[in-house]
Amino acid sequence: MAIQHAVLALLARGPSYGYELKGAFEGAVGPQWGPLNIGHLYQILDRLSRDGLVVAERQAQPVKPDRVVYEITPAGRTELDRWLAEPSPRSGGFRDDFFLKVTAAARSGEAAVVRTVLANQRAHLLRELRNLDGLRRRSEDPVVRLLLSAAARHVEADLAFVDDAEAALLADGGAVLRALATDRPGPATPTAEARPARSTG
Repeated sequence: MAIQHAVLALLARGPSYGYELKGAFEGAVGPQWGPLNIGHLYQILDRLSRDGLVVAERQAQPVKPDRVVYEITPAGRTELDRWLAEPSPRSGGFRDDFFLKVTAAARSGEAAVVRTVLANQRAHLLRELRNLDGLRRRSEDPVVRLLLSAAARHVEADLAFVDDAEAALLADGGAVLRALATDRPGPATPTAEARPARSTG
């Protein structure tokens, strides 16, 4: 889980408490991530504590309620090192809501539906790209600028997919869409285990 390990990375710099960790996380990753829910952060800290990756110490304060300070353990440093040494697979694989939307639009056989879906997505992505570019220009943190550039590259790849879909589905006068609309998938071929056994009698 990325946030769990990001919290370990923040604690590797020294002990800290909940709201300080929230501010440090949001400052480190930049605005494209969005605010970190403090309740979710405390759930992560509780899980890390149960797993022996951090230890919690309650500290009394003269005026405010007691503060719980968290510190990374040797096991937590080992887990952080393991995570940093491994490649990161796509968290959602290639299951994507927009891809399903393109599939549904294409199977409708209606060029107007496909054009609307693609045009809406392209406009949304272009707005997102402009927003990321503005955030990157205003940021003074080189790591945050790098993360914003990475986010922009993902959006550019999504824009390229919109172009690919337009070329594949709309460039031939509707022939592909008509074929998709009339194509009906047949029943699934049963596996060897599901096929009834032949009678030998």
